[in-house]
This record gives sequence, structure tokens and C-alpha cells, in this order.
Amino acid sequence: MPKSEVAELPVLDTGAVTPCCPPITAGELSQEDAEKMAAMFKALADPVRLRLFSKVASHPGGEACVCDISDVGVSQPTVSHHLKKLKDAGLLTSERRGTWVYYRVEASVLAGMGQLLTLPASR
Repeated sequence: MPKSEVAELPVLDTGAVTPCCPPITAGELSQEDAEKMAAMFKALADPVRLRLFSKVASHPGGEACVCDISDVGVSQPTVSHHLKKLKDAGLLTSERRGTWVYYRVEASVLAGMGQLLTLPASR
């Protein structure tokens, strides 16, 4: 399907998201939760990955073709490597359509990461 014919996918509602881990202020993280969150934050700790992630997240329709986001100052194989790292960390999902791969942010995971670092309103 040509890029211009791709229908917009609905953006996930993050209002009712259950975070993967309790808020940091609720108590100590378990070893499993800490490892899960560390992998996600580690994937975002690289400037190229963070730029790619923001390009996908801010792209109209909530998804982006790799052909539209690869202009981050590195080669195409390096872009693919970084996108794979983001996908392996659970931050992106992808779908192949013909010769192109389309990426979208895993909104529920991102919302969970945000809730992890949110202070309670009573503080």
C-alpha cells in the first residue's frame, strides 16, 4: 500500500492505563520491575533513539514510516538498529507494509513510565 493511502490508526487512550510498576513514591521497586523499567529508560538514553522516538510519537496519526523519520544524521542501517532497540524495550510496535515498516509508540507503556515518575498530588 503506498504511503499516501495508509489510514490513520486510532491513538490509544492512556487515561485508564495501568502502569507496569507502582509509582516510585509508593515504595521500593521489585527487582523485576526495576529491570523492566531500566531497559526502557536505557533505550531512551541514547540521543539518536530519543530523536527517533520523538519523531514517531509526534508524527501525524501516531505512526510513522521509517522512510519519514530516518533523517537523524546516521546511516539507514544504524536507524534500523536503534528502532529495533526501542522495539525490543517495548516502547515501539511495528508493522511491515510492502517494503516499508511503520512504527508507532506503545502508548500504554509510555503512560506507565510517566506514571512511575509522577509524584502524588498530596505532596
